[in-house]
Amino acid sequence: MRQQTIKKSISFKGVGLHTGAEATIQIHPADCNFGFKFKRTDLEGTPLIPADVNKVVSTNRSTTLQNGEASVSTVEHLLSALTGCGVDNALIEIDGPEVPILDGSAKLFVQEILSAEIEEQAQDRTYLEIQKPIAFKDEATGSELLALPANDFQVYTLIDFNSSVLGHQYASLDHIEDYPKEIAACRTFVFVHELEHLLDQNLIKGGDLDNAIVIANDDMDEERCANLASKLGKKQIKVEKGILNTVNLAFENEPARHKLLDVVGDLTLVGARIKGKIIATKPGHTVNIEFAKLLKKQLQTDKKLKGKPTYDPNKEPLLNTVQIASMLPHRYPFLLVDKIIELTESHVVGIKNVTFNENFFQGHFPNNPVFPGVLQIEAMAQTGGILALSTVPDPENWDTYFLKIDNAKFKYKVTPGDTLIFKLELKAPIRRGIVQMFATAYVGNRLVSEADLTAQIVRRTAI
Repeated sequence: MRQQTIKKSISFKGVGLHTGAEATIQIHPADCNFGFKFKRTDLEGTPLIPADVNKVVSTNRSTTLQNGEASVSTVEHLLSALTGCGVDNALIEIDGPEVPILDGSAKLFVQEILSAEIEEQAQDRTYLEIQKPIAFKDEATGSELLALPANDFQVYTLIDFNSSVLGHQYASLDHIEDYPKEIAACRTFVFVHELEHLLDQNLIKGGDLDNAIVIANDDMDEERCANLASKLGKKQIKVEKGILNTVNLAFENEPARHKLLDVVGDLTLVGARIKGKIIATKPGHTVNIEFAKLLKKQLQTDKKLKGKPTYDPNKEPLLNTVQIASMLPHRYPFLLVDKIIELTESHVVGIKNVTFNENFFQGHFPNNPVFPGVLQIEAMAQTGGILALSTVPDPENWDTYFLKIDNAKFKYKVTPGDTLIFKLELKAPIRRGIVQMFATAYVGNRLVSEADLTAQIVRRTAI
């Protein structure tokens, strides 16, 4: 799927939940691969703050990003709304330290984003595809997040606050397209005892019964209600079925759905769309962010290994050693390719099993055997020779000669017992026998060496 942005700019105005500071937000369309960035227009130099998990500096009841001296807090609801509406790129200008809380949900953000319309862009999305389980657990709290392989982004949340009012709650989002209808309107929630403590600490300065669901686990007498009403600037407070001011819930499991909303927002900081099933048990911003860091690390690993071939030793090779020897003139001890497992018009993949019996180990670091880098280059060249010779009808009558080696890099040592996977890709069509290739060598998930190789295939002359 292609990346998307909004067609026109939109704006919001409100107060921050924790700071009480008023701020105006303007969200603008952005180019491909821009991602989400906040711009503090009220600070000198209008610094940018990338929406990146590595920029998170606090998860105390909200998610705060910082870049240099500039920070912005409570970003999770807005980022959740953007992801839930299918937006990949946007510049978010803000003239204050905190994203407005609005009604405590993502509903108003979503309404404006959808009214601005979504525009498809020219480049494909970047995805983090979950290939194997990734988990994070906080042993102290029992909070746990797990990512499992799936074809789409799915989120499941389970919450348990030991509350007779809430009970155990579960929420699910099987299709991100359902986010505006099923998740966006779900408001943040807080328990009375937490609210009283926060107010006593002069926190949640922008808190109001209009932007949060307030839950009372126990009975509240008139004096306690009056005291809380005074702190919140209300004439009176009513309690019905454990909910203050008899707020009508958008869904019976609105708190669990709001936790799902937060998970979507915090995982937006990974920097790529996720193809996987996320199961979040007792999620919160702190564990969400620790989990997002694991996913970010996996994303970075996947980017490094993009294009890495998959080797299945149980699968029959396209060419075995005998068949390779019928094409290449190399013989023991200099035939350095054991198998060819992929061969197309533009690339070839070869295998070299490194054993301690290699002749060169006798004299090359005999007490610390290391496969020589120059022989890695030679093995790459031989693999590339198979690609070049596959273009002529009688490969046994042709030889391949090096013309140039550029940008050779050796990143990790190769030792006996390793299986080298060589991938050679054509950089340009073969003309007049000149072959330009980009060569990479892997051991497991490590890129161990790479180089740009130029060779020429020449018809063998009779001796």
